[in-house]
Amino acid sequence: MERAYRHWFSKALQRNMELLVFGHAGRAILFFPTRMARFYDYENWGIVGSLFEKLENGELQLFCVDSVDAESFYNKNIHPADRIARYIQYENYLINEVLPFMRKINGSNRLDVAGCSMGAYHAVNLGLKHPQLFTKVTGMSGRYDLTIQLPNYDDLFDGYRDEDIYFNMPRQYMSNMVDEELINTIKQLDITIVIGETDPFLPGNLAFSEILWSKGIARQFYIWDNNAHRPRYWRQMVKFYL
Repeated sequence: MERAYRHWFSKALQRNMELLVFGHAGRAILFFPTRMARFYDYENWGIVGSLFEKLENGELQLFCVDSVDAESFYNKNIHPADRIARYIQYENYLINEVLPFMRKINGSNRLDVAGCSMGAYHAVNLGLKHPQLFTKVTGMSGRYDLTIQLPNYDDLFDGYRDEDIYFNMPRQYMSNMVDEELINTIKQLDITIVIGETDPFLPGNLAFSEILWSKGIARQFYIWDNNAHRPRYWRQMVKFYL
């Protein structure tokens, strides 16, 4: 299985960014890390290894990116408006730097996007905002509205709200979406949502799934036994859903 480390200075983020590429061909998947995790964690947790055969056979090519969660959503030292502004810079990095890199390496203009936990948020939000860029969106153990207070999970904006936050919370903007052209583009995506039966994010996932259904957007929705919010579950999930 081919493995390549890449890094460059990001103009959008004004700092060095790193990523790992696994595999040599196949469907190109932009794979987001979990909450404040790093680009190498999926490899360390055995999640990449569980896809060894598909990677070795040229069925998949994984692009494991880093995040800036500690500088954006989880940075309590800056104003919530600055947190979402940093996230938007991160999105610009992905769209204008990472995706062109993926196309150059993989040769495909249609990409997949996926993630676990906070990575699922990143994947689903990016896929729904830019559906013309992707073929498949997979969210595992995700949370799709970061403003909702839950036991052990804070409202990441401390009650502050603005348009930038609204337009980056999939559960919020999808519920009010009326743009038929955009909805029809989203309908072309292969969307998969996976969550554990005792995961605290289950009610939000159910509500989000119903919102998509109400817009006529097909999605595959799977509920796993137990909490299923751990690497040992994700090692199994990726075999089924990526």
